[in-house]
Amino acid sequence: MSDMANKEDIGFTLPRGATGFFQPEDGLLPKTDLRAFRAALHTAARIAGGEVGKVEERAYPRTFHTAEVVQSAGVSIVLCHAHFPWIAFAQSRGDWHEEEFLVPPSWASSFTALGFMVLGSEKLATPLSRIDTSLLTQGEWRQVRYHGVTTLGGVLFNAWD
Repeated sequence: MSDMANKEDIGFTLPRGATGFFQPEDGLLPKTDLRAFRAALHTAARIAGGEVGKVEERAYPRTFHTAEVVQSAGVSIVLCHAHFPWIAFAQSRGDWHEEEFLVPPSWASSFTALGFMVLGSEKLATPLSRIDTSLLTQGEWRQVRYHGVTTLGGVLFNAWD
């Protein structure tokens, strides 16, 4: 199978700024609507039969917000990209996530209903060689190479500077 066929299979294009890294001359990055994220989070918690726990807004250099959905069975860690409406689930809180992503729970559909894209563990583990990265800037690529990031999840949920 050709490289292009692999990229078409994944169907994911990384827009400029997906890494969270930018130079002023590249222009400002978009921001994910935090109110929409919080609304989706509260809906998800209700559906899950739990409640929203700690919510931590992005702090530089992290590229994502972190939240908890607390249920009787335990705590689910929800990651929300700071610049694009992407949601992921992780095993634990942290400043960098590369491979420890979880399969989204059934209640993750509440995020989709409010305009977010829920990214599963398989998609986040996809090698960058199978993703369309043509829109990333040279500065973003320098960071990717410098930090040795090789997966979609590592590019999206990081804390490089």
